Amino acid sequence: MAIDIAGFITYLKDHAVEHGFHVHDERHFIETYSLRQSWEVDLHPESACNGPLDLNLAFDVEPRVLLGLEDKVDQMDDEFQEPEGDYMLPLSFNWALPPLGNPPDLVILGAELGGVSGTEIPIEVSAVDSIGALAASAERRLSLVGRAEVNLVDVMMGRDSMCDILDRCRDISEYLVDRAGEWDVLPEPEEPEPGA
Repeated sequence: MAIDIAGFITYLKDHAVEHGFHVHDERHFIETYSLRQSWEVDLHPESACNGPLDLNLAFDVEPRVLLGLEDKVDQMDDEFQEPEGDYMLPLSFNWALPPLGNPPDLVILGAELGGVSGTEIPIEVSAVDSIGALAASAERRLSLVGRAEVNLVDVMMGRDSMCDILDRCRDISEYLVDRAGEWDVLPEPEEPEPGA
C-alpha cells in the first residue's frame, strides 16, 4: 500500500497537540459496500476544554483516489520517484457553539472569520433557530464549517503540509471562544433523569 491512512491520522492528532489542541475522541467508519472510509476526531483548543466550543475534524477517504495513487506508484520504475497528478482528499473542520442569547450577525461574522482563516480554510457560517416549547423563545445555534484538502503525495513523501492549516484552525477556535462571552452563551437544558 502506498499510503498509511491510519498512520496519517495518528500523525495529525499528534501534530494538533503540538499546535495547542487537546484530542478527546476518535471514530473510524468504513462503508463495507464502497470501502469509503471516514475518520472523525473531537478536539478543543487548550483554552476551551470545558466549553463552550465543540470542534470536530472529519477526514473522508475516497477509495478511487487512494487506489489511483497506488496504481500510479505500482507503475513507476523508481520507488523513490514522486508520482505526478492530483490525489487530494477533503479535510473538514466543524465548529459548534451552544445556544446564544445575543447571536452575532452572520454576514459580519463571516467577514471577520475570513480575515482570521485566510485562504487556508474557507469558512461557511450558518445558524439554526429552534423553539423547544410554545412559550419559549427561539434559540439560535451557530455552526461553522471549514474545508481544506490533503495532498496524499505529500503524505506519502513525508512532507509536512498541515502546519498552516492547524495554525488557522487554532486561530479560528480561539476567536470563537473569545467572542462567546459577548454572544451570551446559554446553559444547555438538563437531561431528565430516567424514570422521572
